[in-house]
Amino acid sequence: MKPSWITAGALLGFAAVAAGSFGAHLLKARLEETGQAANWETSVRYALAHSLALVMVGLLTRIPGVAGMRSLLPVAGWCFLLGTLVFSGCLAVLALSGIRWLGAIVPIGGVLMLAGWAALAAAGMSRGD
Repeated sequence: MKPSWITAGALLGFAAVAAGSFGAHLLKARLEETGQAANWETSVRYALAHSLALVMVGLLTRIPGVAGMRSLLPVAGWCFLLGTLVFSGCLAVLALSGIRWLGAIVPIGGVLMLAGWAALAAAGMSRGD
């Protein structure tokens, strides 16, 4: 099945806004008390930014004449999606649970997000833009 990057980005954006609202209202006291408010906010901010990156990947796949980019756009999309799930997901669970070893997994998500940006840059270079 071919993924819809626009749909994935929209759903990730929805989840990020919902998590941000949840953290700012229902979880605010708990996150501040445990010193995890910054982790929650970082999780939400990165998820929201990369939801937009996924939508951008989806839009780029719909532009006629981007044959040079076609092979790299799915790489960027998967890296953005998986990287965000690992990075933001682990940070959010860490913020809620205090399970400290999750902090060791977070950089894997960060590396995947960086790989997504590198793949997107390579796609742009292959197009000549």
